[in-house]
Amino acid sequence: MNSKKRGTEELPPSRFDKTQREIWLEDRTDLEEESSPSTQFFWEDSKSVLTRNKSPDIPFDASINPYRGCEHGCIYCFARPNHSYVDLSPGLDFETKIFVKKEPAKLLAEELRKRKQAFEPITIGTATDPYQPGERIYKNTRSLLEVMLEFKQPTAIITKSSLIQRDIDILSEMGKLGILKVFLSITTLDKELWSKLEPRAPAPVRRMETLRKLTDAGIPTGVLFAPVIPFINDFEMEHLLEQASLSGAETAGMVFVRLPFEVAPLFEDWLTRHFPLKKEKVLKVISEARGGKLYKATWGERMRGEGNYAELLQKRFSISTKRFGLTKRRELRKDLFAVPTRYLLKKKKHEEFLPGLFPE
Repeated sequence: MNSKKRGTEELPPSRFDKTQREIWLEDRTDLEEESSPSTQFFWEDSKSVLTRNKSPDIPFDASINPYRGCEHGCIYCFARPNHSYVDLSPGLDFETKIFVKKEPAKLLAEELRKRKQAFEPITIGTATDPYQPGERIYKNTRSLLEVMLEFKQPTAIITKSSLIQRDIDILSEMGKLGILKVFLSITTLDKELWSKLEPRAPAPVRRMETLRKLTDAGIPTGVLFAPVIPFINDFEMEHLLEQASLSGAETAGMVFVRLPFEVAPLFEDWLTRHFPLKKEKVLKVISEARGGKLYKATWGERMRGEGNYAELLQKRFSISTKRFGLTKRRELRKDLFAVPTRYLLKKKKHEEFLPGLFPE
């Protein structure tokens, strides 16, 4: 897929790369005609598909990200630095070199089969979008949901993609059982801002439409107004939450913009290109809300920020969620969890010949 529609064309080195490279404009040709590289996909072998959470300010114990990297190209994505761990750039590489988890459903089933009770709700899509464009090809997320439904494992999904509508057949069954909730991430309702901020993600109107269709199918939905960026989308809060409520959302969350490691310079470059006149005041407010830096990773503060601006955001959010009825909290059922008979039979059959193959 060739297109100039990427979040960034920059290829900054990772923070682990000891060799720093500079590209001089004089050495580049056909700048006006230059197009982004095609998206490439790579298989990634894993021993486990689950990532355990130890952060006290994150409301889940285990998560799954079926893909590393994300073609949506959101410039603010806090997961971009993860590409540094595989010697790739958090810039353009993050959007164009996508790693596909190999056989995630098989790995998940193996972990659930050993359980006597359900995990706390497993969240799919905590770092990269589980319904990014590559999901149309690889169907990793759908295969995981099939396993979740079979085991009756409570599940939460975070996405900004309308592709989730493809799986309404599975999701509606999980919704009826009370083991699912879906959160749609909606950053803006402005089409022009959306095209700059999230170039390959579905348009805002499609996300609102998705909220309605999921709700109509009996699937509990919420909206995430994330990230909130000063002077860029913060003024949209009330209207966006109202529209989400009208589209069926029953709960809401909010996250203040996070700019860890290599994300900060990429975001600064994005401001220079798209909002040069706002750049300084945007960065100033972010810095004030982060204790004088563009990012502060302190638990309890990294999602909210601190200081006057952050406190005002929280007050506005609290008032709006109450006003628009976005305060419903559902506890997902864990009592339905059960290992399907076919997995029990498989275990028994193998233990007859290989005792100890499946340790408890």
